[in-house]
Amino acid sequence: MVSTHIGRMRLISLIEGVSFLVLLGVAMPLKYLAGVPEVVTVVGAAHGVLFILYALAAAALTLALRWSPLWFIGAMVASVVPFGTFYLDARLKKVQAGAT
Repeated sequence: MVSTHIGRMRLISLIEGVSFLVLLGVAMPLKYLAGVPEVVTVVGAAHGVLFILYALAAAALTLALRWSPLWFIGAMVASVVPFGTFYLDARLKKVQAGAT
């Protein structure tokens, strides 16, 4: 899966999407409802690193396959919408299947 640009993007987008959902669905409620802000610190830092990897993978994919900059913008929008990276993964899976 990680031997191609699309495969790497798919893997990173899934991990980044999960980290975003954990941040929103677990860490934030723990901070505001249970008074445990440390969870947001840890999960937020991990999500931040994963977001940077996601952005770099999206840029690398855009450049390597000579896709439109609009695709990159769409990928970045997907990263800030809950479940957006999973939608992106489904689209990339179709592209990947068509390429083989």
